[in-house]
Amino acid sequence: MNENDEAPDLHARQLLVLPDRDAADEAAQELAERRPALGRLDVVRDALAGEDDAEDAQWLVVVEAPEDGWTGELLLELEALAAEYEGWREEG
Repeated sequence: MNENDEAPDLHARQLLVLPDRDAADEAAQELAERRPALGRLDVVRDALAGEDDAEDAQWLVVVEAPEDGWTGELLLELEALAAEYEGWREEG
């Protein structure tokens, strides 16, 4: 890490950004089964700026940080799960 890099926020909400609702629902279910300690996972629609068409929406799985914060291993697991469903992970 260089002096301009910020340390990651180990208690920040994580978002799995996925292409459609089915992918988001499936990823949320899979994550809930793998990691029940993460608690309730919300699936929400995120319309792209300026777009009214439902086809131009992304779906988010909202994952709150565990009480002890994120570990590198868990963040990598979230990234891998999102990639399985053709999406990515963001801090939100």
